[in-house]
Amino acid sequence: MPAVFPQKITILGATGSIGASTLDVISRHPERYSVFALTACRAADRLAELCLRFSPRYAVMADGDAAKELRNLLQGCATTVLEGGQALCEVARAPEADMVMAAIVGAAGLRPTLAAVTAGKKVLLANKEALVMSGQLFMDAVEASGCCLCPIDSEHNAVFQSLPRDFQRRPEADGIRRILLTASGGPFRDTSFEKLETVTPGEACAHPIWSMGRKISVDSATMMNKGLEVIEAHWLFGVAPDRIEVAIHPQGIIHSMVDYVDGSVLAQLGNPDMRIPIANALAWPDRIESGAGALDLFNIAALSFDRPDFKRFPCLSLAYQALGAGGSMPAALNAANEEAVAAFLDGRLGFCRIADVIAATLEHNGWMGAETLEAVLETDACARSFAREEIRKRGKA
Repeated sequence: MPAVFPQKITILGATGSIGASTLDVISRHPERYSVFALTACRAADRLAELCLRFSPRYAVMADGDAAKELRNLLQGCATTVLEGGQALCEVARAPEADMVMAAIVGAAGLRPTLAAVTAGKKVLLANKEALVMSGQLFMDAVEASGCCLCPIDSEHNAVFQSLPRDFQRRPEADGIRRILLTASGGPFRDTSFEKLETVTPGEACAHPIWSMGRKISVDSATMMNKGLEVIEAHWLFGVAPDRIEVAIHPQGIIHSMVDYVDGSVLAQLGNPDMRIPIANALAWPDRIESGAGALDLFNIAALSFDRPDFKRFPCLSLAYQALGAGGSMPAALNAANEEAVAAFLDGRLGFCRIADVIAATLEHNGWMGAETLEAVLETDACARSFAREEIRKRGKA
């Protein structure tokens, strides 16, 4: 059945970079899209500006004090301000919403994203951690509800665009041999090992290609971001871990590739602009203008590829290990990484100790099942507690 326009969208994490890019694309197509709800954690001033511009029916602040501030800023406006985790879930599954952009960073996005999935919404998935933590549980919910799941990460969206339109997570049936996820290598792909011991948060957040939030920028610098994407790709596309390869591609033009058994390799190319995958997912299976510039192939001097160095990027190796182990291990990996990255950004942990904290947490966690949301959240809590203790022990050593 063709879509009825305008479609109403809830944006979980509206004040982040993905939220901003989503609203930019939406603003270019007012006849197709309207905003139903916007959410944020604590950035009341920024969310108030967005509410005044886009007039959502609801605005949700995860933080109660920030919600009070937002109510004061929006006095006299038609937008209703809600607060807390339950309200996030309510706007994610509200019957009036046609689609949900899931862009809350980290484990905090798991519950509202699952709420949107179980409600059968069209879900634009930018929160990779939700799928990393609860892969089988998440995909079972997608299948049970009939949810239309469109990946937003540039790599997964590139794979999505390079697959048959009727792809059903059975790669062998469609002749798929491998998925190749490209990675820029971040700011430290050529940095000496001695220098890595002393890098600062500012240096780690200076991504050579993408403009992103601080947490994901550090993940890119350690290549944990790519490790999380390997886990995400496994669940999204049903491809075995040993059939998902990472290729360092510094130019950031090819966003990922699908290798078929007949020798064909299909790739999606484009400028490094998140509005491209967002527009693709918003309009799928149609295409709309995104605001991104056209790719000028004649100005690209070269496209190069290298294998990642697991000694330089131990976090990538740890992600493969966690995926191979299965069960609760990816959830423990994600929890430890979030704690370690937060400590690094706060100046409480050295850059090279991030991987050490994660490795110790995985060893301590051991294998447990992850069949229920409660089990996943218990693993998350336990892993965070252990990781915090490891951070206190290791400090900036």
